[in-house]
Amino acid sequence: MSGTRNAQGDNRPIRLGMVGGGRDAFIGAVHRIAARLDGHFELVAGAFSATAEKSLASGRDLGLPDDRIYGDFAQMARREARLGKGIEAVAIVTPNHMHYRPAREFLRRGIHVICDKPLTATLTDARKLVKLAERSEALFVLTHNYTGYPMVRQAHAMVEDGDLGSLRLVQVEYAQDWLSEKVEDTGLKQAGWRTDPERSGAGGSTGDIGTHAFNLAQFVTGLEVDELAADLHSFVEGRRLDDNAHVMLRFRGGARGTLWCSQVAPGSENGLKLRVYGDRGGLEWHQEEPNRLWFTPLGEPKRLITRNGAGAGAAAGRLSRVPAGHPEGYLEGFANIYAEAAAAIRARRAGTAPEAAVTFPTIRDGLAGMAFIDACVRSSKRNAAWTKLAL
Repeated sequence: MSGTRNAQGDNRPIRLGMVGGGRDAFIGAVHRIAARLDGHFELVAGAFSATAEKSLASGRDLGLPDDRIYGDFAQMARREARLGKGIEAVAIVTPNHMHYRPAREFLRRGIHVICDKPLTATLTDARKLVKLAERSEALFVLTHNYTGYPMVRQAHAMVEDGDLGSLRLVQVEYAQDWLSEKVEDTGLKQAGWRTDPERSGAGGSTGDIGTHAFNLAQFVTGLEVDELAADLHSFVEGRRLDDNAHVMLRFRGGARGTLWCSQVAPGSENGLKLRVYGDRGGLEWHQEEPNRLWFTPLGEPKRLITRNGAGAGAAAGRLSRVPAGHPEGYLEGFANIYAEAAAAIRARRAGTAPEAAVTFPTIRDGLAGMAFIDACVRSSKRNAAWTKLAL
Protein backbone atom coordinates (compact mmCIF):
# COMPACT_ATOMS: atom_id res chain seq x y z
CA MET A 1 0.00 0.00 0.00
CA SER A 2 2.98 2.31 -0.41
CA GLY A 3 1.11 4.31 -3.04
CA THR A 4 -1.81 5.22 -0.79
CA ARG A 5 -0.52 5.31 2.76
CA ASN A 6 0.27 8.86 3.93
CA ALA A 7 1.08 9.87 0.37
CA GLN A 8 0.82 13.56 1.26
CA GLY A 9 2.84 13.36 4.50
CA ASP A 10 -0.20 14.09 6.66
CA ASN A 11 -0.77 11.33 9.20
CA ARG A 12 -3.86 12.73 10.90
CA PRO A 13 -6.88 10.43 10.61
CA ILE A 14 -9.70 11.89 8.57
CA ARG A 15 -12.73 12.61 10.75
CA LEU A 16 -15.54 10.48 9.36
CA GLY A 17 -19.29 10.54 9.89
CA MET A 18 -21.80 7.92 8.81
CA VAL A 19 -25.41 8.07 7.65
CA GLY A 20 -27.15 4.70 8.06
CA GLY A 21 -25.34 1.57 9.12
CA GLY A 22 -27.02 1.10 12.50
CA ARG A 23 -27.73 -2.09 14.38
CA ASP A 24 -28.21 -5.14 12.12
CA ALA A 25 -27.10 -3.23 9.01
CA PHE A 26 -24.65 -5.39 7.06
CA ILE A 27 -23.04 -2.84 4.78
CA GLY A 28 -22.49 -0.25 7.50
CA ALA A 29 -20.23 -2.64 9.39
CA VAL A 30 -18.32 -3.39 6.17
CA HIS A 31 -17.68 0.31 5.60
CA ARG A 32 -16.51 0.82 9.19
CA ILE A 33 -14.03 -2.05 8.91
CA ALA A 34 -12.78 -0.73 5.57
CA ALA A 35 -12.43 2.83 6.85
CA ARG A 36 -10.27 1.85 9.80
CA LEU A 37 -8.27 -1.02 8.29
CA ASP A 38 -5.31 1.19 7.32
CA GLY A 39 -5.79 3.85 9.98
CA HIS A 40 -6.81 6.58 7.54
CA PHE A 41 -10.21 7.41 9.09
CA GLU A 42 -11.68 7.84 12.55
CA LEU A 43 -15.44 7.51 12.98
CA VAL A 44 -16.51 10.44 15.16
CA ALA A 45 -20.20 11.03 14.41
CA GLY A 46 -23.26 9.49 12.84
CA ALA A 47 -26.97 9.45 12.10
CA PHE A 48 -27.30 5.69 12.05
CA SER A 49 -31.01 5.08 11.68
CA ALA A 50 -34.31 6.58 10.60
CA THR A 51 -35.36 6.69 14.27
CA ALA A 52 -33.53 8.79 16.86
CA GLU A 53 -33.75 6.03 19.45
CA LYS A 54 -32.10 3.39 17.27
CA SER A 55 -29.51 5.89 16.06
CA LEU A 56 -28.57 6.69 19.66
CA ALA A 57 -28.33 3.02 20.60
CA SER A 58 -26.24 2.26 17.51
CA GLY A 59 -23.88 5.16 18.15
CA ARG A 60 -23.40 4.12 21.75
CA ASP A 61 -22.60 0.59 20.55
CA LEU A 62 -19.75 2.15 18.59
CA GLY A 63 -18.49 4.16 21.58
CA LEU A 64 -19.48 7.59 20.30
CA PRO A 65 -20.48 10.38 22.70
CA ASP A 66 -24.15 11.26 22.73
CA ASP A 67 -23.56 14.77 21.37
CA ARG A 68 -22.09 13.33 18.15
CA ILE A 69 -25.00 10.93 17.58
CA TYR A 70 -27.83 12.46 15.58
CA GLY A 71 -31.48 11.72 15.05
CA ASP A 72 -31.39 12.71 11.39
CA PHE A 73 -28.81 13.45 8.69
CA ALA A 74 -29.87 17.08 8.15
CA GLN A 75 -29.25 17.95 11.79
CA MET A 76 -25.91 16.18 11.57
CA ALA A 77 -24.85 18.04 8.43
CA ARG A 78 -25.74 21.45 9.91
CA ARG A 79 -24.02 20.94 13.25
CA GLU A 80 -20.93 19.11 12.02
CA ALA A 81 -20.25 21.84 9.45
CA ARG A 82 -20.18 24.41 12.28
CA LEU A 83 -17.93 22.46 14.66
CA GLY A 84 -14.26 23.36 14.80
CA LYS A 85 -13.37 19.69 14.46
CA GLY A 86 -16.46 18.46 12.71
CA ILE A 87 -16.42 15.63 10.21
CA GLU A 88 -14.36 16.02 7.05
CA ALA A 89 -16.08 13.18 5.19
CA VAL A 90 -19.30 11.20 5.47
CA ALA A 91 -20.07 7.62 4.50
CA ILE A 92 -23.63 7.14 3.22
CA VAL A 93 -24.62 3.49 3.68
CA THR A 94 -28.41 3.64 3.46
CA PRO A 95 -30.86 2.01 1.02
CA ASN A 96 -30.79 3.60 -2.43
CA HIS A 97 -33.67 6.03 -1.94
CA MET A 98 -31.76 7.66 0.92
CA HIS A 99 -28.56 8.44 -0.98
CA TYR A 100 -29.57 11.63 -2.75
CA ARG A 101 -30.83 13.81 0.10
CA PRO A 102 -27.99 13.14 2.58
CA ALA A 103 -25.35 13.51 -0.15
CA ARG A 104 -26.90 16.83 -1.14
CA GLU A 105 -26.80 18.18 2.42
CA PHE A 106 -23.15 17.30 3.01
CA LEU A 107 -21.91 18.38 -0.42
CA ARG A 108 -23.53 21.78 0.08
CA ARG A 109 -21.38 22.20 3.19
CA GLY A 110 -18.13 21.12 1.58
CA ILE A 111 -17.98 17.75 3.33
CA HIS A 112 -16.53 14.93 1.25
CA VAL A 113 -18.99 12.14 0.43
CA ILE A 114 -18.24 8.40 0.28
CA CYS A 115 -21.44 6.78 -0.94
CA ASP A 116 -22.51 3.19 -1.42
CA LYS A 117 -23.76 2.17 -4.87
CA PRO A 118 -25.89 2.65 -6.87
CA LEU A 119 -25.67 6.42 -6.82
CA THR A 120 -29.37 7.14 -6.22
CA ALA A 121 -32.77 5.54 -6.71
CA THR A 122 -33.60 7.49 -9.88
CA LEU A 123 -31.72 8.82 -12.88
CA THR A 124 -33.28 12.25 -12.30
CA ASP A 125 -31.79 12.45 -8.80
CA ALA A 126 -28.46 11.22 -10.12
CA ARG A 127 -28.30 14.04 -12.65
CA LYS A 128 -29.14 16.63 -9.99
CA LEU A 129 -26.49 15.22 -7.68
CA VAL A 130 -23.84 15.32 -10.41
CA LYS A 131 -24.49 19.03 -10.96
CA LEU A 132 -24.25 19.72 -7.24
CA ALA A 133 -21.10 17.64 -6.78
CA GLU A 134 -19.34 19.32 -9.67
CA ARG A 135 -20.08 22.73 -8.14
CA SER A 136 -18.95 21.63 -4.67
CA GLU A 137 -15.41 21.78 -3.34
CA ALA A 138 -15.93 18.34 -1.83
CA LEU A 139 -14.91 15.01 -3.34
CA PHE A 140 -17.47 12.36 -4.21
CA VAL A 141 -16.41 8.71 -3.96
CA LEU A 142 -18.66 5.82 -4.98
CA THR A 143 -17.83 2.47 -3.38
CA HIS A 144 -17.80 0.08 -6.31
CA ASN A 145 -15.50 -2.02 -4.18
CA TYR A 146 -14.56 -4.57 -6.83
CA THR A 147 -12.48 -1.92 -8.60
CA GLY A 148 -10.31 -1.97 -5.48
CA TYR A 149 -9.23 -5.61 -5.91
CA PRO A 150 -5.52 -5.81 -6.80
CA MET A 151 -6.01 -8.23 -9.71
CA VAL A 152 -8.75 -6.05 -11.15
CA ARG A 153 -6.21 -3.22 -11.16
CA GLN A 154 -3.77 -5.64 -12.79
CA ALA A 155 -6.31 -6.44 -15.51
CA HIS A 156 -7.01 -2.75 -16.08
CA ALA A 157 -3.29 -2.02 -16.43
CA MET A 158 -2.77 -4.89 -18.89
CA VAL A 159 -5.62 -3.69 -21.08
CA GLU A 160 -4.31 -0.13 -20.92
CA ASP A 161 -0.79 -1.31 -21.83
CA GLY A 162 -2.14 -3.05 -24.93
CA ASP A 163 -1.47 -6.64 -23.83
CA LEU A 164 -4.80 -7.73 -25.30
CA GLY A 165 -4.53 -5.61 -28.43
CA SER A 166 -7.70 -4.10 -29.84
CA LEU A 167 -10.66 -5.15 -27.67
CA ARG A 168 -13.43 -7.14 -29.29
CA LEU A 169 -15.50 -8.96 -26.67
CA VAL A 170 -16.48 -8.32 -23.05
CA GLN A 171 -18.44 -10.86 -21.02
CA VAL A 172 -19.42 -10.13 -17.44
CA GLU A 173 -21.78 -11.94 -15.10
CA TYR A 174 -22.85 -11.66 -11.48
CA ALA A 175 -24.88 -14.57 -10.14
CA GLN A 176 -26.33 -15.14 -6.67
CA ASP A 177 -29.05 -17.40 -5.29
CA TRP A 178 -30.22 -15.73 -2.10
CA LEU A 179 -33.46 -14.39 -3.62
CA SER A 180 -34.51 -17.69 -5.20
CA GLU A 181 -37.51 -17.70 -2.85
CA LYS A 182 -39.67 -14.79 -1.70
CA VAL A 183 -37.57 -14.14 1.38
CA GLU A 184 -38.64 -10.50 1.44
CA ASP A 185 -41.90 -11.73 2.99
CA THR A 186 -40.05 -13.31 5.93
CA GLY A 187 -38.92 -9.99 7.38
CA LEU A 188 -35.35 -10.24 6.08
CA LYS A 189 -34.28 -6.61 6.04
CA GLN A 190 -31.72 -6.89 3.24
CA ALA A 191 -34.27 -8.52 0.93
CA GLY A 192 -37.09 -6.20 1.92
CA TRP A 193 -35.66 -2.94 0.64
CA ARG A 194 -33.85 -4.46 -2.34
CA THR A 195 -37.11 -5.77 -3.80
CA ASP A 196 -39.12 -2.63 -3.04
CA PRO A 197 -39.20 -0.12 -5.92
CA GLU A 198 -39.91 2.71 -3.49
CA ARG A 199 -36.57 2.13 -1.76
CA SER A 200 -34.45 0.38 -4.37
CA GLY A 201 -35.52 2.24 -7.50
CA ALA A 202 -36.49 0.78 -10.85
CA GLY A 203 -33.85 -1.94 -10.88
CA GLY A 204 -33.84 -5.10 -8.78
CA SER A 205 -30.94 -7.38 -9.63
CA THR A 206 -29.88 -4.84 -12.26
CA GLY A 207 -29.50 -2.14 -9.62
CA ASP A 208 -28.11 -4.28 -6.82
CA ILE A 209 -25.51 -6.38 -8.63
CA GLY A 210 -25.90 -5.54 -12.32
CA THR A 211 -24.41 -2.10 -11.67
CA HIS A 212 -21.35 -3.77 -10.15
CA ALA A 213 -20.93 -5.95 -13.25
CA PHE A 214 -21.46 -2.97 -15.56
CA ASN A 215 -18.96 -0.83 -13.63
CA LEU A 216 -16.37 -3.61 -13.56
CA ALA A 217 -16.60 -4.13 -17.32
CA GLN A 218 -16.16 -0.43 -18.06
CA PHE A 219 -13.38 0.02 -15.49
CA VAL A 220 -11.19 -2.84 -16.68
CA THR A 221 -11.64 -2.18 -20.39
CA GLY A 222 -11.75 1.60 -20.36
CA LEU A 223 -14.66 1.31 -22.80
CA GLU A 224 -18.06 2.96 -22.48
CA VAL A 225 -21.36 1.27 -23.27
CA ASP A 226 -23.23 3.17 -25.95
CA GLU A 227 -26.41 1.08 -26.19
CA LEU A 228 -27.88 -2.14 -24.88
CA ALA A 229 -30.69 -4.63 -25.33
CA ALA A 230 -32.06 -6.03 -22.08
CA ASP A 231 -34.45 -8.80 -21.06
CA LEU A 232 -35.43 -8.29 -17.41
CA HIS A 233 -37.57 -10.80 -15.57
CA SER A 234 -38.97 -11.58 -12.12
CA PHE A 235 -39.06 -15.34 -11.70
CA VAL A 236 -40.37 -15.29 -8.11
CA GLU A 237 -44.12 -14.82 -8.17
CA GLY A 238 -45.27 -11.50 -6.77
CA ARG A 239 -41.84 -9.87 -6.82
CA ARG A 240 -42.08 -6.31 -8.09
CA LEU A 241 -38.53 -5.89 -9.38
CA ASP A 242 -36.37 -7.99 -11.67
CA ASP A 243 -34.40 -10.85 -10.16
CA ASN A 244 -32.68 -11.84 -13.43
CA ALA A 245 -31.42 -9.93 -16.46
CA HIS A 246 -29.74 -10.79 -19.75
CA VAL A 247 -28.21 -7.77 -21.44
CA MET A 248 -26.39 -7.40 -24.76
CA LEU A 249 -23.93 -4.50 -24.90
CA ARG A 250 -22.50 -2.38 -27.69
CA PHE A 251 -19.47 -0.34 -26.70
CA ARG A 252 -18.27 2.85 -28.31
CA GLY A 253 -15.51 1.91 -30.71
CA GLY A 254 -17.11 -1.32 -31.89
CA ALA A 255 -16.54 -3.91 -29.13
CA ARG A 256 -19.48 -6.12 -28.20
CA GLY A 257 -20.45 -7.62 -24.88
CA THR A 258 -22.93 -9.48 -22.71
CA LEU A 259 -23.96 -8.97 -19.10
CA TRP A 260 -25.93 -11.48 -17.02
CA CYS A 261 -27.01 -10.75 -13.48
CA SER A 262 -29.21 -13.03 -11.41
CA GLN A 263 -30.22 -13.49 -7.79
CA VAL A 264 -32.16 -16.69 -8.47
CA ALA A 265 -29.32 -18.98 -9.63
CA PRO A 266 -29.08 -21.86 -7.08
CA GLY A 267 -25.52 -22.74 -6.19
CA SER A 268 -24.24 -19.25 -6.96
CA GLU A 269 -23.00 -17.33 -3.94
CA ASN A 270 -21.19 -14.26 -5.22
CA GLY A 271 -20.30 -15.25 -8.75
CA LEU A 272 -18.93 -12.08 -10.28
CA LYS A 273 -16.87 -13.03 -13.35
CA LEU A 274 -15.25 -11.03 -16.14
CA ARG A 275 -13.79 -12.14 -19.46
CA VAL A 276 -12.20 -9.69 -21.91
CA TYR A 277 -10.91 -10.64 -25.37
CA GLY A 278 -8.85 -8.64 -27.83
CA ASP A 279 -7.15 -9.47 -31.10
CA ARG A 280 -3.92 -10.37 -29.26
CA GLY A 281 -5.14 -12.14 -26.13
CA GLY A 282 -7.71 -12.60 -23.39
CA LEU A 283 -8.16 -12.10 -19.64
CA GLU A 284 -10.41 -13.89 -17.14
CA TRP A 285 -11.07 -13.02 -13.48
CA HIS A 286 -13.45 -14.55 -10.91
CA GLN A 287 -14.34 -12.64 -7.74
CA GLU A 288 -14.55 -15.85 -5.71
CA GLU A 289 -10.88 -16.47 -6.60
CA PRO A 290 -9.86 -12.82 -6.38
CA ASN A 291 -6.11 -13.28 -6.18
CA ARG A 292 -5.90 -15.04 -9.57
CA LEU A 293 -5.99 -13.54 -13.05
CA TRP A 294 -5.76 -15.70 -16.16
CA PHE A 295 -4.04 -14.25 -19.23
CA THR A 296 -3.90 -16.03 -22.58
CA PRO A 297 -1.81 -14.45 -25.36
CA LEU A 298 -3.16 -15.49 -28.76
CA GLY A 299 -1.64 -18.82 -29.79
CA GLU A 300 0.16 -19.36 -26.47
CA PRO A 301 -0.59 -21.36 -23.31
CA LYS A 302 -2.80 -19.84 -20.63
CA ARG A 303 -0.83 -18.03 -17.91
CA LEU A 304 -1.82 -17.62 -14.26
CA ILE A 305 -0.91 -14.29 -12.64
CA THR A 306 -1.34 -14.13 -8.86
CA ARG A 307 -1.55 -11.19 -6.50
CA ASN A 308 2.02 -10.22 -5.55
CA GLY A 309 3.26 -13.19 -7.59
CA ALA A 310 5.43 -13.38 -10.67
CA GLY A 311 4.01 -11.25 -13.47
CA ALA A 312 1.94 -8.98 -11.25
CA GLY A 313 2.73 -5.31 -11.76
CA ALA A 314 2.81 -2.10 -9.80
CA ALA A 315 -0.91 -1.37 -10.22
CA ALA A 316 -1.77 -4.51 -8.24
CA GLY A 317 1.17 -4.26 -5.86
CA ARG A 318 0.29 -0.82 -4.53
CA LEU A 319 -3.06 -2.17 -3.30
CA SER A 320 -1.71 -5.37 -1.75
CA ARG A 321 -0.99 -5.70 1.97
CA VAL A 322 0.35 -9.20 2.46
CA PRO A 323 2.69 -11.58 0.56
CA ALA A 324 1.57 -13.82 -2.28
CA GLY A 325 -0.52 -16.80 -1.25
CA HIS A 326 -2.30 -14.98 1.59
CA PRO A 327 -5.85 -14.26 0.35
CA GLU A 328 -7.14 -10.73 0.09
CA GLY A 329 -10.65 -9.97 -1.06
CA TYR A 330 -13.92 -8.27 -0.23
CA LEU A 331 -13.06 -6.26 2.88
CA GLU A 332 -9.66 -5.28 1.53
CA GLY A 333 -11.25 -4.17 -1.74
CA PHE A 334 -13.48 -1.80 0.19
CA ALA A 335 -10.50 -0.66 2.25
CA ASN A 336 -8.55 0.12 -0.91
CA ILE A 337 -11.32 2.45 -2.06
CA TYR A 338 -11.20 4.17 1.33
CA ALA A 339 -7.41 4.40 1.16
CA GLU A 340 -7.56 5.97 -2.29
CA ALA A 341 -10.20 8.39 -1.03
CA ALA A 342 -7.98 9.26 1.94
CA ALA A 343 -5.06 10.04 -0.36
CA ALA A 344 -7.26 12.39 -2.39
CA ILE A 345 -8.70 14.07 0.73
CA ARG A 346 -5.24 14.58 2.22
CA ALA A 347 -4.07 16.07 -1.06
CA ARG A 348 -7.04 18.42 -0.93
CA ARG A 349 -6.06 19.37 2.64
CA ALA A 350 -2.56 20.20 1.43
CA GLY A 351 -3.76 22.07 -1.64
CA THR A 352 -1.97 19.66 -3.98
CA ALA A 353 -2.98 17.03 -6.51
CA PRO A 354 -3.04 13.37 -5.46
CA GLU A 355 -0.65 10.90 -7.04
CA ALA A 356 -1.56 10.00 -10.60
CA ALA A 357 -2.07 6.38 -9.54
CA VAL A 358 -4.84 7.25 -7.07
CA THR A 359 -8.06 5.86 -8.54
CA PHE A 360 -11.59 5.51 -7.23
CA PRO A 361 -15.09 5.44 -8.72
CA THR A 362 -16.53 8.93 -9.01
CA ILE A 363 -19.97 10.45 -9.26
CA ARG A 364 -19.71 10.17 -13.06
CA ASP A 365 -19.36 6.40 -12.66
CA GLY A 366 -22.48 6.55 -10.51
CA LEU A 367 -24.37 8.44 -13.21
CA ALA A 368 -23.32 5.83 -15.76
CA GLY A 369 -24.65 3.09 -13.48
CA MET A 370 -28.00 4.83 -13.15
CA ALA A 371 -28.16 5.31 -16.93
CA PHE A 372 -27.49 1.56 -17.27
CA ILE A 373 -30.45 0.70 -15.01
CA ASP A 374 -32.69 3.17 -16.82
CA ALA A 375 -31.73 1.82 -20.25
CA CYS A 376 -32.25 -1.78 -19.12
CA VAL A 377 -35.75 -1.03 -17.86
CA ARG A 378 -36.71 0.92 -20.99
CA SER A 379 -35.28 -1.73 -23.30
CA SER A 380 -37.01 -4.60 -21.53
CA LYS A 381 -40.37 -2.83 -21.70
CA ARG A 382 -39.91 -2.64 -25.49
CA ASN A 383 -39.16 -6.34 -25.91
CA ALA A 384 -35.38 -5.98 -25.56
CA ALA A 385 -35.10 -3.22 -28.16
CA TRP A 386 -31.69 -1.60 -28.57
CA THR A 387 -31.62 1.44 -26.29
CA LYS A 388 -29.09 4.25 -25.87
CA LEU A 389 -27.80 5.10 -22.42
CA ALA A 390 -29.21 8.51 -21.44
CA LEU A 391 -26.10 10.05 -19.93
